Amino acid sequence: MMFYFIGLGLGDAKDITVKGLEIVKKSKRVYLEAYTSILTVGKEKLEEFYGREVILADRDMVETQSDEMFEGSDTEDVSFLVVGDPFGATTHTDLVLRAKEKDLEYRVIHNASIMNAVGCCGLQKMHYFFFYDKIKRNRDLLFLHTLCLLDIKVKEQSIENLMKGKKIFEPPRYMSVNTAAEQLVEIIQRKKEEGEKDLAFTEDTICIGLARIGSETQTIIAATFTDMMTVDIGAPLHSFVIPGELHPLEKDMLKLFAYNDDVKQLLNS
Repeated sequence: MMFYFIGLGLGDAKDITVKGLEIVKKSKRVYLEAYTSILTVGKEKLEEFYGREVILADRDMVETQSDEMFEGSDTEDVSFLVVGDPFGATTHTDLVLRAKEKDLEYRVIHNASIMNAVGCCGLQKMHYFFFYDKIKRNRDLLFLHTLCLLDIKVKEQSIENLMKGKKIFEPPRYMSVNTAAEQLVEIIQRKKEEGEKDLAFTEDTICIGLARIGSETQTIIAATFTDMMTVDIGAPLHSFVIPGELHPLEKDMLKLFAYNDDVKQLLNS
């Protein structure tokens, strides 16, 4: 059985995903986290749409009475509903760690959050830049994490077919975390050869590979750049993260995905 973290999206009761709704309907108990954000409708509307009781979980319950929510989730499904996406607040990361401490299985059902919906105001979330310089600025000056959305090449033509005007397309290609790690390591090796000492990271820096996030086969690996060049996280799509300054809670979470004991030791240092 499972403890589910289910994102509700941003608007009203109908913004829940089909997958999330199916799980809610079969869960023994359903909790609604009621303090990090709000929907445009109340608990009663959710209960009407889901066809079942929803238990309000305030800050005190989530942070100090989690055992009550976890109770029975080793033998039956329990759902924890979160406005937006489940990982929009650090409180929910802490809840995952507490579930793991109790050897409870958990699963996350993602949904839209303000982090992606903010594009509605017209400002672009991504700008084109030389990625190494951006990673270096994020880590050295701002202490921020950097999410790298890896290249996707679909329905592209070769130069030869373009010149001949033939509508023949190349097979789809998806960049892997291995290729991303290799390219970044090549950059720092070249910069070392050029005499640069203040590097954004080294081969032993921890990075994070993510594959097929949101699916039942999603994979997350925390490894050094050296290991990330050869680790197998399966089929696309892949994403790649270079952490900045890590909070202790983030370190604890990454230990769940550590590639080996060496990574755990790095996270403990």
